[in-house]
Order: sequence, then C-alpha cells, then structure tokens
Amino acid sequence: MASIDLEKVLDKAWADKSLPEILAAPVGALKGVSDRDGELLQEAFGVKTVADLAELKYVRWAQALAALDAAE
Repeated sequence: MASIDLEKVLDKAWADKSLPEILAAPVGALKGVSDRDGELLQEAFGVKTVADLAELKYVRWAQALAALDAAE
C-alpha cells in the first residue's frame, strides 16, 4: 500500500483533512503552490482541484517519461 507524509506535501490547513477533501481542494492546498499558481493552472489547463492536477494528461506523460528514465 502506498503512503505519503501529508505534512510534507500539504499546506498546514489541509494536513488533517480526509483524502476526498484533499482531492477536492484547490491546488493551493499543496505545499509550495500559491493561489496565483492555482489561477495560472486553471487558466492554462482548466485545473481547479488537486484531483484535476493528478489527472492532467501532461502530468501523467511527464511521470511516465521519468519512470522510463529511472528504469534505464
């Protein structure tokens, strides 16, 4: 089972929320992502939530390329 230290990846206000709440949260809930970053992601890609970002095809493509590189 996968696990993650939520305090390392989420803004403090979101660290105690449930996974469904986190996935529905604005991308600014992620540590290091500003409200302005969230606005730009929405303008460029239609990303509004953490789940939207996770499902963004460009993110998936980049992850696949990185995994291929790591496997070599």
